[in-house]
Amino acid sequence: MAVLTFTPQGIYCPAGDFHVDPWRPVDRALITHGHSDHARPGHARYLATEAAAPVIRHRLGEITLDTIRYGETRTIGGAKVSFHPAGHVPGSAQIRIEVDGEVWVVSGDYKTEPDGLSEPFEPVRCHAFITECTFGLPVFTWAPQATTEDEINRWWASTVADGRTPVLAAYALGKAQRILAGLDTSIGPILTHGAVENVNEVLRGQGLALPDTIRVTPEVNPKDHPGALVLSTPSGLGTPWLRRFGTVSTAFASGWMRLRGVRRRRAADRGFVMSDHADWDGLNAAIRETGAERVFVTHGYTSVFRRWLEEQGYDAAVVETEFEGESLDRAEEEEA
Repeated sequence: MAVLTFTPQGIYCPAGDFHVDPWRPVDRALITHGHSDHARPGHARYLATEAAAPVIRHRLGEITLDTIRYGETRTIGGAKVSFHPAGHVPGSAQIRIEVDGEVWVVSGDYKTEPDGLSEPFEPVRCHAFITECTFGLPVFTWAPQATTEDEINRWWASTVADGRTPVLAAYALGKAQRILAGLDTSIGPILTHGAVENVNEVLRGQGLALPDTIRVTPEVNPKDHPGALVLSTPSGLGTPWLRRFGTVSTAFASGWMRLRGVRRRRAADRGFVMSDHADWDGLNAAIRETGAERVFVTHGYTSVFRRWLEEQGYDAAVVETEFEGESLDRAEEEEA
């Protein structure tokens, strides 16, 4: 019997009778992190890391959620499971599952460069690795985070000097906080979209150190905050919400900004290449460090990446899932 199988509900462990990040309602769900394509409503029981739990509860409401520490081993039926840092967002995890001495790991989403906020990625040795490949093409390579932070701060200062308001769009969970942590607050104050600020409040409650921000409400007058940078969700751009800031310069922070034409199609003035997913080199390094012989690839450039892995000598296959990875069109950041 395989350690994991792939069912219409999601990735399933027969020995433990549980699913990992299922996209259909199940009895027991092990959740890698709080993004909405991985943590979905409707499951009877949830298990996630202690650090991921507050955001999951914030997004899913009243659920039956148990927590586990990184590295702690728990026996569920005939399977031993443990959660290990994925480096994707605070609290994110890879899930290690062992049955009769055979070890499989589900990566969830991950990045290999430490960001100063998320628990750094830790490779986990295994026989089979189920990996994302959102950016599984050689064109996707990320500059050091400090370089991108400097680019953002210089854009902020120059935009303000030109008499415009800089509005930067980023996912509300993970990337927004990475950006916040790297902002030079001597330039000016930081205004935040409500969806971003909701997550900020949850993470601050866990002890995450973030600079001061001001939630944008109907009562907030941007003229009272000269020099401000506005941190928005992608869906906040091009809406009446944006008009209150007068003359603006808009930007996206996304791994997709590596591709020519994406920024133009999004009608943004500036694009910053920043992703909470591994780039090409990160994906390959992570896979090598697992020591796995079998690799299953999901959500991303799956067919291309599978062929590449086969050329490198791996037993590789594509797994169809409903995970989305990083998309400029995702609406997950919107709050009810």
